[in-house]
Amino acid sequence: MMTEVTSVLNAARSAVGELTAAAEGAASEWTTPRAPGKWSPSQVVEHVARALEESANVVAGSRSKFPTFPRIVRPAVRVLFFNRVLRSGSFPKAKTTKPMDPSSGPATPFEGRARLEAAFAHFDRECRARAETGEHVMSTLFGSVPVADFVRFQEIHTRHHRTQMPPYPR
Repeated sequence: MMTEVTSVLNAARSAVGELTAAAEGAASEWTTPRAPGKWSPSQVVEHVARALEESANVVAGSRSKFPTFPRIVRPAVRVLFFNRVLRSGSFPKAKTTKPMDPSSGPATPFEGRARLEAAFAHFDRECRARAETGEHVMSTLFGSVPVADFVRFQEIHTRHHRTQMPPYPR
């Protein structure tokens, strides 16, 4: 179990590193949204950092800013969204919840790096601690999911947002 979690955490760390490198390359456009209604690189970094922090809270069994779906709905959300993301390896276009929708982000790419690294370190610690217990993550969105799957979901989420950094895909 720990070997699998270590492996997926390494992949997630790599995704965070790629996002960080792309963010640092966007210094000249750091606070400029790529289009009306879209996020700036700074906001993308803030969004991913918030998602990692709140995911760490979920893994720890603490309160998070993610919505709480009724228990009866969680298995359907797990099958229709969570498992689909894991199978496809891609995140669908969707709007985020208000607590995950940043109006601003770190002031500089250097601060963005520190923000992402701290958020990921927290996520990493909580995932390793949960994996040591052998227990699943109890998500208020998806219900009970294996730690490795929850980490993989965050890796895919982070890679999804990498595409929102310059140079933008056409």
